[in-house]
Amino acid sequence: MSADIRHDWSVDNIVAVHNQPLLALVGRANAVHRQHHDPNHVQKASLLSIKTGGCPEDCAYCPQSAHHRDVALTKDRLMNPDSVLTLAKRARDAGADRFCMGAAWRQVRDGKEFDAVLTMVRGVRALGMEACVTLGMLQPHQAEQLAQAGLTAYNHNLDTSPEFYGDIISTRTYEDRLDTLATVRAYNIELCCGGIIGMGETVRDRASMLHVLANMTPHPESVPINALVPVAGTPLANRPRIDPLELVRMVATARIVMPTSMVRLSAGRSALNREAQILCLMAGANSVFYGDTLLTTPNAGPSADDDLFNAIGPWVEQGQAVAAE
Repeated sequence: MSADIRHDWSVDNIVAVHNQPLLALVGRANAVHRQHHDPNHVQKASLLSIKTGGCPEDCAYCPQSAHHRDVALTKDRLMNPDSVLTLAKRARDAGADRFCMGAAWRQVRDGKEFDAVLTMVRGVRALGMEACVTLGMLQPHQAEQLAQAGLTAYNHNLDTSPEFYGDIISTRTYEDRLDTLATVRAYNIELCCGGIIGMGETVRDRASMLHVLANMTPHPESVPINALVPVAGTPLANRPRIDPLELVRMVATARIVMPTSMVRLSAGRSALNREAQILCLMAGANSVFYGDTLLTTPNAGPSADDDLFNAIGPWVEQGQAVAAE
């Protein structure tokens, strides 16, 4: 194991990494990225809300919460597996090799709906794609069933630091989240776990969240870095959007403290211009979500992403490097 893969980071260590001069930070992150990843490969992932709205959690950022009654969002039932798999095939044909499915549940309940999710997972895997789900809290037997269905990864974000968490969510504890992650890991399912910046937290809060992730053994295989997308009707509706360079710093810091993880440039990307996105990729992001929406919030559209990948070089989209002349 490379000497730069550590599980003993302190919050102060991570703050120091984050706050170094930007060009030095990006340069260091890029060097770490090149040591552990193909710098010419950016994974496309597609994200679908398979059950939207009516969530009993009170996450301040989330338009799907039943607590936020002024949000203009339709509550929908769980999608039919055949419809989901049709969309998964369309995503695969558009270049995505990871299909992520999110249901607005507090926790998984046994029964027809969970059985339908298992069918979706098996179908996505049969298409030759990685399958990821986010379903809320899990019981061990449910994690076992997901593993048997072939699930690649389970998404369960920490959202923010332990210290700031209570300002954002009151209906689920931080320990609940950590328990779910431990349950998933016990059945050898990969972890997809990250957070959101721009909710009013401090730099130290951001470092504290990364501290929790970076001291896991092993590190989460995927770390989504999200920027808040303020949604009318939610408690964070009036939060200003972050400076894009704050997202660059967060991506670079995540890459340095978790060298082998996939760092996923996630929500908020639609507000970044092409150059800011390229800087995030240089800083260590190696996955983007491809499609018009991320669950319920806007995402960069396919045509914009095609322009982005073509600007970098079409070889990046396919993960194939062009030999130097």
